[in-house]
Amino acid sequence: MKTFDYGLLEQVTWDNEILSYVAQIHEYKGRQELFSREKPTVLQKLMTLAKIQSTDASNRLEGIITTDARLKELMADKTKPRNRDEWEILGYRNALNTIHESYEYIPVTSGYILQLHRDLLQYTAYSYGGKFKTTPNEIIGLAPDGSVTSRFRPLAPYETPEAVATICGSLQAALAREKVPSLILIPCFILDFLCIHPFNDGNGRMSRLLTLLLLYRSGYTVGKYISLEKAIADTKESYYTALQASDQGWHEGTNTPLPFIRYMLAIILSCYRNLAKRLATIDSSAGATAAYETVKRYALNTLGKFSKQDLLQECPSLSNTSATKALKKLADDGVVLKIGNGKNTQYVRQSSD
Repeated sequence: MKTFDYGLLEQVTWDNEILSYVAQIHEYKGRQELFSREKPTVLQKLMTLAKIQSTDASNRLEGIITTDARLKELMADKTKPRNRDEWEILGYRNALNTIHESYEYIPVTSGYILQLHRDLLQYTAYSYGGKFKTTPNEIIGLAPDGSVTSRFRPLAPYETPEAVATICGSLQAALAREKVPSLILIPCFILDFLCIHPFNDGNGRMSRLLTLLLLYRSGYTVGKYISLEKAIADTKESYYTALQASDQGWHEGTNTPLPFIRYMLAIILSCYRNLAKRLATIDSSAGATAAYETVKRYALNTLGKFSKQDLLQECPSLSNTSATKALKKLADDGVVLKIGNGKNTQYVRQSSD
């Protein structure tokens, strides 16, 4: 059986790119408390939006979908699920809420992982929620000709419980020694979790929930306000490429986790930068002038076309009404150009050259 020992990472010399990612993320982490003190109302709006985007993106990666309108209603508990996909979305929403609200009290152990998986699938007809797989599973891919191929063979069912217990124990021991940054240990753990593929269903979604849980427990809470799952979904080709590059030779212990570590660090850093960018657009003063200046800053710093919905997502301090009025005035002033009408309306900044 494959062995797991994250203590071996203490002997690795990390390249400058990895160390730069870790240093920059750690710097942003130091600003988190300042953000929460100065702009709690805006952060609450960002949190609400991030939960919606995270639930949508993580499920969409697995082909589980609903409409935007239905998703928002499900997230706000204003409707009941109509089909299997919506029941699965509800399970993810509840598991995500548990992590957001109680991560300090959820250690990453086999027992807690099983309970989280149980909650993820609690509304489905599956009988294996909260249980490790009992039949072999494979990670499949599509060949250029469209045929289905086996991309990776995970551990057998009889090996799974011990393997999950081992990676959890090894991770906790490595975190306690503080010799390897948690930002490096977490992707290594998630890589092993995905290669073990411990469940009959829900492995991808569980890996993303566990990523958030581990980051929060290590003090990196950017995923509360900027959706890591959306950032992964938006770069899914790079995600799968990095994962495939890191699982080659996994069974033999000859694989390198570097591509997956590098990818995950880039995602985390991009989310922190996105958060800083959004908070920087917010004017602390009130009224139409503040909204106008906020929208103007956003427009002048945006390349290409954008919609009002894009604006509202990036500038959570704005109301729909204030954004509409500011966009109209900016168009009248010649700062932005309005393109299209109705729901298809978009804007682009006017060239000052």
